[in-house]
Amino acid sequence: MVSVWEFLKGDRNSVDSGGQFKVTLTKSQPQHALTGAAATTGNLYVNLHWTTRTVERPGAGGALRRRFDLRNLRPMAPEAFDTAPVSVDLDLACMYELADGSRGVVQPLGGLFGDLARPPYIKLSGDDVYGAPSGETMYVNLEKKDQFRRLLIFVYIYDDTPAFDRTHATVTIVPPSGPRIEIKLDERAAAARSCAVVLIENAGDNQLTVRREVRYVHGFQSDLDRLYGFGMQWQRGYKRPSGPAA
Repeated sequence: MVSVWEFLKGDRNSVDSGGQFKVTLTKSQPQHALTGAAATTGNLYVNLHWTTRTVERPGAGGALRRRFDLRNLRPMAPEAFDTAPVSVDLDLACMYELADGSRGVVQPLGGLFGDLARPPYIKLSGDDVYGAPSGETMYVNLEKKDQFRRLLIFVYIYDDTPAFDRTHATVTIVPPSGPRIEIKLDERAAAARSCAVVLIENAGDNQLTVRREVRYVHGFQSDLDRLYGFGMQWQRGYKRPSGPAA
């Protein structure tokens, strides 16, 4: 066995401890099934990791130098540019519908970090605002699989930060056994503020189906809710200063 962190920090093209390659969900291959122990024992780990792009901006005197260089059609000197980091705060979240019909959300906004031992049997480890190597991780208690009807894993951009086209983001799902599952958010959606990443549904017979969605919306949680029909009431939420204790 290897730890979840070893899964995530390792070579993404290598095999896992069970000799299984990773599974990358794409438009042409959007679905994967978790069966047996992978669907019914231990915890399912869902990790969001992202890095921010850099943007070029003219350096000191760049505009003036460009004005003179254009006369001779010469390229602008490389030192006239520098790179500016872009701050992006992505949040990992989950809308859930349980077998008894109850519905809700696990997310940093409002401090709704969930619980593994009690409904909804989903817990968010904390809130990473800078895109640290470990990212954000959510745990799903597979011992309570029969209590789940569907889980919508989604990502949203908090507050007034730039959009998804400023990031390289990946959601990785690590089951207790078998290959890890990767979903890349590599479509450039400049105006989007939220993205439905993957839908996990209870198919019965000790099986969970994991289906790639990667559907971007310009709005927030309420817009994703309308898209998938959870039927919840939403209001403005705010983050607490820090995430829950480990």
